[in-house]
This record gives sequence, structure tokens and C-alpha cells, in this order.
Amino acid sequence: MDKEHVKGAGKKVEGSIKEGVGKLTGNDKLKAEGKVDKAEGEVRKAGGDVKDAFKGKK
Repeated sequence: MDKEHVKGAGKKVEGSIKEGVGKLTGNDKLKAEGKVDKAEGEVRKAGGDVKDAFKGKK
């Protein structure tokens, strides 16, 4: 696991927390920010997967 995978996982967790808090509090802005963070996490993970593929780790 490289740093892109770690950053991606962190962003996904951060996004899940924000989205959950936004749902609990009725804060649509926070909920939307959480969804964006989760999507960013997925993109970072995909970037790490591509790097791994080129390095022959998969």
C-alpha cells in the first residue's frame, strides 16, 4: 500500500464522518462535503492502483 492508497482511505473515512454528521444534524452542506471527500478518496485509491499496476505490484 503506497501513500496514495493511504490518503484515499483517509479521505473516504473523513467523508463518511462528515456525511454522517451532516445527516444527523440536517446540515446538507456538510453532507455534500462528505460525499465529495468520499469521491476524492476513491479517485486517490484508483490512482494508487494505477501506480501499482505500472510497478507490477498487482
